[in-house]
Amino acid sequence: MEENKKTLIMAGAAVVLAVIAFFMAPGRITPDAFLDQGESFFEDFTDPNAAAVLEVIEYNEESGAKKPFKVINNNGIWTIPSHHDHPADGADRLAQTAAGVIGIKKDDFRSDNVSDHESLGVIDPLDETAGLVGRGQRITLKDSGGKILADFIVGREVEGRPGFRFVRVPDQKRVYAVRMDIDISTKFEDWIETDLLLVAKSDITRIELKDYSINERSRSVDQRDVVILTLKDQTWQANRMGNKQVDSTTIEAFLSTLDELTIVGVRPKPEGLAQDLIDAGSAVSQVDARSLQSKGYFFARDGRLLSNEGELNFQMKAGVTYTLRFGEVVYGTGDAVTSGTGDRNQQEGPAENRYLFVTTEFDQSTFPEPTKPSNTDFQNKPDSLLTDRDRTNKDLDQAHKQWLRDVDDGRNHADRLNHRFAKWYYVISAESFEKLHLTRSDLLVNK
Repeated sequence: MEENKKTLIMAGAAVVLAVIAFFMAPGRITPDAFLDQGESFFEDFTDPNAAAVLEVIEYNEESGAKKPFKVINNNGIWTIPSHHDHPADGADRLAQTAAGVIGIKKDDFRSDNVSDHESLGVIDPLDETAGLVGRGQRITLKDSGGKILADFIVGREVEGRPGFRFVRVPDQKRVYAVRMDIDISTKFEDWIETDLLLVAKSDITRIELKDYSINERSRSVDQRDVVILTLKDQTWQANRMGNKQVDSTTIEAFLSTLDELTIVGVRPKPEGLAQDLIDAGSAVSQVDARSLQSKGYFFARDGRLLSNEGELNFQMKAGVTYTLRFGEVVYGTGDAVTSGTGDRNQQEGPAENRYLFVTTEFDQSTFPEPTKPSNTDFQNKPDSLLTDRDRTNKDLDQAHKQWLRDVDDGRNHADRLNHRFAKWYYVISAESFEKLHLTRSDLLVNK
């Protein structure tokens, strides 16, 4: 009897412990959590070309600052609002990004516990209540009407699984390990054509370096030197060389810098000034003149636009002549350089960059007009009846038409470049400036 009593007591205790264990045990993942595994995140988003807006929010854990970046389609032109609506020449990147977003799936369910969000790096960067650590990158795609096509937070890389990241949809607790092949860049240079001049060094035939200084008060110019370099028989020669020659290493570095000159940042010119530069001959207002002066550019008393660090001209085989005017130093780093954010009157920080003002024109003298045919009688004759004079006129006619095409192509190319350059002050690196801002003594060496 005593044994039965003990057995009943032990059984009751086991039941009590089992009940306590049930309520005290950590939450388990239920089978329902895996029901959507393998499904697309955004089933209604199927056409990558429907994406008209890309928004990316990044978070700096050290400073606690949010960094937004956006690319939008503005009346058929892709632009970057944070950089004064500069054209996004890399707009194809958006379609590629959209296609990549369409392809992401809920590969592996990882957690639906909010307390795991920090360690997985999927806290919303826009969350005003969360701490500094564990925030992810929020990516949003919208169509032209503002409808959200995709909205998700990308967290940390999945340890031991290359190509996988933790992903969460805002306002949802669930986190998935997702295979991602998407290049989401918030760098200005990744979205633009960084090749500033669009030239090939092998097409440069003449260079003119103008070394002068400006008296900003009197607008007088002290012209110290003009170095003219011309290419003859594959060798560069300079005016007034004497017993010296052009240093081949220096000129090669110079030409390579022109070929590879990269946009570091942009600033918009006043609208009136930009239009004046497109419509040559228009007067420049006082407001536009002040904008120019703030970047290091001045009008001389004779009306010439000059720069406080001199200028260089170079000519291409196709007859297009570039003028590069070097302006003031650009201070700072990051967005202060690329877009000018927060750089107003800034006179401190790294001086690693320089303003550049670019214009182009077409020099028709590059293509002397050939002799015209004395008549066009050959046009109404079959080849079998052409006289020697007809054949000569026919050759002259073809040469003259080719000349007209060359002139037209060169003039149109210069116009396209001017439209591209007219709206912007560019920022280039100090290294590029030093390689281009040369004097006679930099270029010439003893034979």
